[in-house]
Amino acid sequence: MNKTWLIIKREYLTRVRNKTFLLSTFLTPLLFIGVIATIVVITVKNSDQEVVAVVDGSGIFKTTTDSNKSVKFVVDPTVDTSNFSSKGYSAILYSPKTGVNSGDNWKIYSKKNFGVISSDQVDQKLSQQVEKDLFLRYGVDAAKVDSIRSLARSITAEPAILEQGESEKRGNSGVAYGVGYAAAFLIYITLFIYGAMVMRGVMEEKTNRIAEVVISSVKPFQLMMGKIIGIGAVGLTQFLLWIILLLTFSSILNLFIPAEMMSQVSSATAQMPNSNSQGTEAILGLAKAKSELASVNWPLIIACFIFYFLFGYLFYAALFAAVGSAVNEDPQDAQSLMLPVTMPIVLGIVIMINAIIHPEGSLATWSSLVPFFSPIVMMARIPFGVPGTVPWWQLFTSMALLVGGFLFTTWLSAKIYRTGILMYGKKASWKEMIKWMRR
Repeated sequence: MNKTWLIIKREYLTRVRNKTFLLSTFLTPLLFIGVIATIVVITVKNSDQEVVAVVDGSGIFKTTTDSNKSVKFVVDPTVDTSNFSSKGYSAILYSPKTGVNSGDNWKIYSKKNFGVISSDQVDQKLSQQVEKDLFLRYGVDAAKVDSIRSLARSITAEPAILEQGESEKRGNSGVAYGVGYAAAFLIYITLFIYGAMVMRGVMEEKTNRIAEVVISSVKPFQLMMGKIIGIGAVGLTQFLLWIILLLTFSSILNLFIPAEMMSQVSSATAQMPNSNSQGTEAILGLAKAKSELASVNWPLIIACFIFYFLFGYLFYAALFAAVGSAVNEDPQDAQSLMLPVTMPIVLGIVIMINAIIHPEGSLATWSSLVPFFSPIVMMARIPFGVPGTVPWWQLFTSMALLVGGFLFTTWLSAKIYRTGILMYGKKASWKEMIKWMRR
């Protein structure tokens, strides 16, 4: 046990003290934030507004100019299909029986295809103008209709989850969907990253003949477990640091939105329900997001995430170590042997996509119990509620089977490892590795 601890300590300290680990740990969250911010800025900056000339013989477009977010409408009867482009218009919109449009429908002429958003904006604006014209024609007050429509759209069914007795708590499937997807996808990525890291570490020690020296004083099983646990501790340390950074960013965000300001904004908005202030909407949006995230059972999710990350990694790391011990210097051999190990991980992410849509479905339920898929699928189901969506017996059964699966794969991988780590010059196959298991 003391020798295994020395190997764990060596693997952990060697990687944690590496500059690459430090840079990836502290810069990765900032990199993700920077990428998202860049995408948002580029999207906003490059959202060109199309200018459409309107030739309206029906008189539906009353104003000289009218615009949407992506399309600007200009009523200009002097424009036709021969000169609209030279006058700076992207397209020309004709009412029925007007100019070159002899049909009964509105028609828009352009020299290029509009984007999907711009086309939808044209149809939406045209529908609104026709609707307003019909209201005026039949003496309907458009302002009252808009008020009724806004009131009706503001009414939603507030989700509530019944617990024991008559108590209830707020439900939010949207937040559960996002948290479940993010947690499951994060485990999916880390299984590949740290599993491949274990395999490369074993391959390097084998090809450099370091394993021969180490095994002279340490059993192969101790060496394999030391590498697996040591690299797993590195990954767990990285995740804990990311959680600390996330909590730090959240605390900084709270400093910019004090409780007094939020209460003032809420009361002001209640008095002015039709306010379109962008600043007010932004603050309310942040407050709503904060409230929804606060409704999530974070202690349970974080605890389950650490468990499924740790034992899911141990489950697959043993298999990756076995593959690394059987591979010589040719990296193509590793790719061919990795396929049976990586396929369950890929299949797990496919099942997860179905599980976050139907968290109580039979596919999601039974897959979350299978150790090959449970680290990914169960983490997608847990945010929807425990014991509501995921009964306690399912959660504990999944955990127990995953621990048992880790012990079983470690036992099988140790048999492959102790033979393959000292075998050189022979190209191994899964058929050969199965023979090593039976010895």
